[in-house]
Amino acid sequence: MSKLMAPRDAFGKALAEVGGKNEKVFVVNADLAAATKTEIFAKKFEDRYINVGISEQNMVGVAAGLARVGFIPVMSTFACFAPGRCYDQIRQSISYSNLNVKVMCTHPGLSVGMDGAIHQCLDDIALMRELPNFVVLTPSDEIETKKAVEKAIEYNGPVYVRVGRMECPVLFDESWDYEIGKAYTIKEGKDVTLIAHGSMVGKIYEAAKVLKEKGIDARVINMGTIKPIDREAIIKAAKETGKIVTAEDHFINGGLYSAVCEVVSSEHPCKVRPVAVNDTFGESGDPEELYKKYGLTVERIVEEALNM
Repeated sequence: MSKLMAPRDAFGKALAEVGGKNEKVFVVNADLAAATKTEIFAKKFEDRYINVGISEQNMVGVAAGLARVGFIPVMSTFACFAPGRCYDQIRQSISYSNLNVKVMCTHPGLSVGMDGAIHQCLDDIALMRELPNFVVLTPSDEIETKKAVEKAIEYNGPVYVRVGRMECPVLFDESWDYEIGKAYTIKEGKDVTLIAHGSMVGKIYEAAKVLKEKGIDARVINMGTIKPIDREAIIKAAKETGKIVTAEDHFINGGLYSAVCEVVSSEHPCKVRPVAVNDTFGESGDPEELYKKYGLTVERIVEEALNM
């Protein structure tokens, strides 16, 4: 791991780069361009950018219309507003029609921090992965975010990209062969498997170091695609290590933990323990302090591994 960078910064830069290469890319924003970093695209390609104001449901309709006439629209806001505020419109106008719209949202989970519970979207993965036709990507660092944006634009169909707000360690390099639907094993191990996405990937990597000091060899997997999930990687981990801990800045229900359990229960049952927010809303506070209060920590990951 090296320097720290916020994935949303990488997202803004990557979107502008892709827009320079592909004239079909069109960005629709709901009055949050500075926060989501889509302002970088807006300054370069004013004729392919629309700010619909605080009107997220309308943003979905505009994006769907752009897709109908051949553009590749990227609609961007906070995760609490899309899918949160306009789930029905996404379901009806994008998912049902299988339109080539990219829903790329920043500020997910407790990482929103001071904005408090109403802005801390902890259910977006649950909402989006159950929608037919949607691909769900949850990149962890600067490099993976950039590659996820590029692949999402290349992909023909609706994609949800969950872009982190907090600075995080860079885990990958430019040479990494990123592929939608493939997990990436950061570290091999034989005793237990740690699986995470987004801001929690760095924490399971650190947890593996602590476990090594305790004589436990942990496998570390970055599950950057939640749908379609890499069943092969999960089944392999279940067979070879027999124990899995999932970690995510999301509710326990409906996210990575649920997705992993769905795979192992039907293919190779094993113990799976979650590190996630347990059926409660967050509150206003520093993101790292919130992570401590709600158990999204290296110590909790280690504890869950040891308990198995």
